[in-house]
Amino acid sequence: MKAPPPVTPTIAPIDLADDASFKDGFPQAYFTWLRQNDPVHWSPPTPTSPDGEGFWVISRYEDIMYILRTPGIFSSNTGGDRTGGGTTMKDERAAGKILNYTDDPHHRVLRGLVNKGFTNQIIGQLEDELRRRANLLIDAFPVGPVFDFVPAFSRELPAQAICIVLGVPQEDRTQLIEWIDKGIAGDSQNVMAREYYLKIRDYAKGIIADKRRNPGDDILTKVVQARLDDEDGRALTDEELVNFFVLLFPAGAETTRGAIGGGMRTLIEHPNQLQQLRDDPALVKSAVEEFVRWMTPSIYKRRTVTEDTELGSKTLKRGDKVTIWEMSANRDSAMFDNPFDFDISRRPNRHIGFGFGAHVCLGAALARLEIKIAIEELVRRIDHFELAGGAEYVPNNRLLGLRHLNLSVTMKETT
Repeated sequence: MKAPPPVTPTIAPIDLADDASFKDGFPQAYFTWLRQNDPVHWSPPTPTSPDGEGFWVISRYEDIMYILRTPGIFSSNTGGDRTGGGTTMKDERAAGKILNYTDDPHHRVLRGLVNKGFTNQIIGQLEDELRRRANLLIDAFPVGPVFDFVPAFSRELPAQAICIVLGVPQEDRTQLIEWIDKGIAGDSQNVMAREYYLKIRDYAKGIIADKRRNPGDDILTKVVQARLDDEDGRALTDEELVNFFVLLFPAGAETTRGAIGGGMRTLIEHPNQLQQLRDDPALVKSAVEEFVRWMTPSIYKRRTVTEDTELGSKTLKRGDKVTIWEMSANRDSAMFDNPFDFDISRRPNRHIGFGFGAHVCLGAALARLEIKIAIEELVRRIDHFELAGGAEYVPNNRLLGLRHLNLSVTMKETT
């Protein structure tokens, strides 16, 4: 069992705006200290702070849930005298225009339109095809030699899945993933460096125009064609569609990659848990949730205070930036028994790895399906996993994932 990070009476502050603070993974010891000593913490500005501003750091599950349940005070759009806002540390001019940068009632309208394509029935229809693709990837694993599991599987399966969902030609996925990887490695203040963000945005404009001319049976076409009867036939504008693509493609490719890669590494590091899964395949459902809790691929979100308020005996001022750290919430001992134990049979598991409430992850059903298929097929077909080397994380303060995962495998004998 994995022990929680040690807690000391005092702890050196960490610059949470700096990618380098996350090069070895999430700073669990620091957040354990914050939860116990300063759960509503003011992080003063540093040379890496976006917009040259400090921000509040909220680390406890209960406080984070309060913020998520109170969008009137903690806005996903903006607040105070700000002209920008959004859900990253850096103020975005697109606040109020992108799905995750909006509040109700505008958020409800946008969500209603994109939900036309993201029904459970539509996602469920992908299972056979995704399982087939997962097995093709496993077929290509070298047996014996060390290989990198990230490009071979944990990055590739989500990339293929999101291409199917959005009707993106599979031959374009390598270029899109390369832009995402370079963008995330380049600048966490805006999640993705602007150069690569613009490349994906230009690609989105082209494929949306093509869906209008040549509709298909993919989800992006359904979103392009969606109308809301109770909003006078309201459809998404071209700008909203481009924003939808730019949000969904990187999120669909990167977050599930992090959950699969990091979750599989942790499963291999806990052979008793792996054996439980082999002995009882029905545990896969709870294993999926534990993968997401354990990795929490989207580490934090930002909100903006719309009016002076109190939280944890601290006064938060109108216009203040507030960051809520879901990874910290998912290790909170006030909510989870033995939160630093990796437990695939954990029930209940009220993690917030997919967010909560109005802004719960749009692709949660797709992500759960991909992780389920990955676990089932890898465990079914591989007899032994051997890790080769330590974990190497993507240095990014918003998205947690492994840059590389070197391992070797022994396949089960087929009859």
